[in-house]
Amino acid sequence: MKKIVLSLGGSIILNKDGQPDILFLKSFKRLIEARVKKGERFIVITGGGSLCRILNKEMIKNFSVSSANLDWLGISVTRINAQLVKIVFGDLAMPEVIIDPTKKVIFNKKILLSGGWKPGRSTDFVATKLAEVYGANTVINLSNIDYVYDKDPRKFSDAQPIKKINWKRFRKEIVGLKWKPGMNAPFDPIASKLAEKLGLRVACLKGTDLQNLANFLDKKIFKGTVIEK
Repeated sequence: MKKIVLSLGGSIILNKDGQPDILFLKSFKRLIEARVKKGERFIVITGGGSLCRILNKEMIKNFSVSSANLDWLGISVTRINAQLVKIVFGDLAMPEVIIDPTKKVIFNKKILLSGGWKPGRSTDFVATKLAEVYGANTVINLSNIDYVYDKDPRKFSDAQPIKKINWKRFRKEIVGLKWKPGMNAPFDPIASKLAEKLGLRVACLKGTDLQNLANFLDKKIFKGTVIEK
């Protein structure tokens, strides 16, 4: 069976109030269930999203807190989100959420869930590592943006979408080389380094556009950014 790695942004799973986006989760479930019937299996990694960044911001503002503790706070949020998505899929999902992506488990269900791992390693890195461990050659990164841009479109009106870019340019010009807890990047620097080493293809798509995701999976025309060698 074909294994597909999906990195699902926390800002898609939860709304701005921190509540589960039930309409999205039901639609996501229908799509994945339909794909499973076609013989595909999914490895889904959940992010922390805006809730993670809000918590980090408040802790930094009011307390003396280490980078490691900020990371653990974010990791806890991602694991809660993974448990939430596991509930959505019921018996289709493996019974336990993966907490160490380097340890291969017997993947005998249709869906495997994972959240964060350890300080200094984002869910982008977890997705990349799981792709390596389970033999997938593509990671689909589902976030709240249509494309990767050459600069922040929220700050620069002349920002241009990028449809295809190689890893060398992506790492040098877009995300840089250093990781920070709560970093908001299309695909983080440490994960990007590993993905380039492994020769992985990463597609960055808008996660709420599920028809677009289906188009990508079916090798049809889609909106998004592909990063590869």
